[in-house]
Amino acid sequence: MKLNIFKTADEVLASLADFFAKTAKEAIEKHDRFTVALSGGSSPKKLHELLVSDYRDKIEWNKVWFFFGDERDVPLTDSQSNYLMAKNTLFDPLGIDPAHIFPVHTDLGAEEAAKHYTLNLISFFDGHNACFDLVILGLGDNSHTASLFPHTSVLKDESASIQALYIDEVKMNRITFTAPLINNAHHIAFLVYGEGKAEAVKHILEDAKNIPEYPAQLIIETSDGDLQWFMDEGAASKLEKK
Repeated sequence: MKLNIFKTADEVLASLADFFAKTAKEAIEKHDRFTVALSGGSSPKKLHELLVSDYRDKIEWNKVWFFFGDERDVPLTDSQSNYLMAKNTLFDPLGIDPAHIFPVHTDLGAEEAAKHYTLNLISFFDGHNACFDLVILGLGDNSHTASLFPHTSVLKDESASIQALYIDEVKMNRITFTAPLINNAHHIAFLVYGEGKAEAVKHILEDAKNIPEYPAQLIIETSDGDLQWFMDEGAASKLEKK
């Protein structure tokens, strides 16, 4: 695991954008495509805007395939939709081929949407375990990542799949990658900035293992994968080892 700590959020975003471009280039050179699972929320919106403005001509976007690490159970036209955010900030500005975008079909209902997405992954990866080139993750103040929320049943799921769950904390159904599916990735990148995240970062990286309380502790570096954190000094301010 590698910690990349910068003074400002802008430096964090620039570093992750560089990493995105580097992993894309390596994957395309190796197997002529780059598969990436995007994160929702506000933080990646700024990453998307940077990729559109400064990396438009540095990445072979026609060879990039986009997935979503989690989604809210709302219509894809809803302002809370992770897909809509990515569409507005990344896909449309870059003119991404819709065939290269895999939204979660929330119109099916959460349970069916999760099953459908799992089948999509099986088909895309030719029946093998889905192994993304890059999974981008955020971190909630409550130490959740993707839609792996504290004290939810999905934390015990050992399958590399997509699962639906109702999260009482936000009063909403969510569809999410399981931790084993995330951990299958060649590269995992956490994007975290702001002092408001410092307590959660401390819990995940330095506190004793307590998965029910700190679900993002489930995300680990494997022998076949690389785990990196991209954060500013504010988010890292409570760490004892940097």
